[in-house]
Amino acid sequence: MHSFVNDLERPVGTYLYGRRMYEVMVYWETALTTADEPPVIRDYAEIWQSADKVVYSKTLEEASSAKTRIERDFDPEAVRQLKSTAGRDISVGGPELAAQAIKAALVDEFQLFLTPVVVGGGKQALPDDVHLELELLDERRFGNGVVYLRYLKT
Repeated sequence: MHSFVNDLERPVGTYLYGRRMYEVMVYWETALTTADEPPVIRDYAEIWQSADKVVYSKTLEEASSAKTRIERDFDPEAVRQLKSTAGRDISVGGPELAAQAIKAALVDEFQLFLTPVVVGGGKQALPDDVHLELELLDERRFGNGVVYLRYLKT
């Protein structure tokens, strides 16, 4: 499954993160320092490190990874401009930031991994008060019960 995710992430040139998601993902900045990591893990670390990162946070003072800048506020027009000039894909990570991007009509494609675990709480994955028609482009089932779904906004 990790190889599959690596292939999905390979075209990403810029990650847009909320602070909490960035704090989880910044692990990949130093993941290569452990020599005993499997090749699939080293591959993902290289993918993540090579991409630009934009972190939206009012509280984060400085970035703890290279190729990273902090923005205090999410500006849909700035992201629209970034989309129009980007030579590679842009990924949005974090439920609150994703909700803002979806509401601003900036998200063209949805990639979801459904995991067969009930946690009983947490942040919702999609925002309230948004109706979108989606076309299923791809699906894949993994042996661990995870299901991948890829939708295009129509």
